[in-house]
Amino acid sequence: MESPFTDLSDREYAKLLAFRAGLRRFLRWSEERAAEVGLTATQHQLLLAIRGHAGLRGPTIGELAGYLCTRHHSTVQLIDRVEQLGLVVRNRGEGEDRRVVRLALTEAGERKLALLSATHLEELQRLAPLVAAFAGSVAAVAHVP
Repeated sequence: MESPFTDLSDREYAKLLAFRAGLRRFLRWSEERAAEVGLTATQHQLLLAIRGHAGLRGPTIGELAGYLCTRHHSTVQLIDRVEQLGLVVRNRGEGEDRRVVRLALTEAGERKLALLSATHLEELQRLAPLVAAFAGSVAAVAHVP
């Protein structure tokens, strides 16, 4: 099967470069904001994954590993470190398999994440035109309505 993207123009490569560079700048910026509040980028992502999880009981370690694109044992080690900082707690649900561990943020974890999230949403608003422009150019190249 041939991709509609095999014959890209110089302009399309330039847009790809601008988009990827913008993403990398955002990620670097995000790492710096996390460091300002004493977290690594991965610790910040863990807090966000816990808070952003849709389930009322909190995410499992397996669900968090999926959000973080890491292996289960790596996620456990990360949780251990963040738990030592007093930012998360492990909970075992009553009436369910006792092997299932769910995570929740502590008040301190909620505060750190709230600080970071407000500034991240502002930065994403600033980047929205870049993402929209890129999405529009991809749709045009792919002949997507």
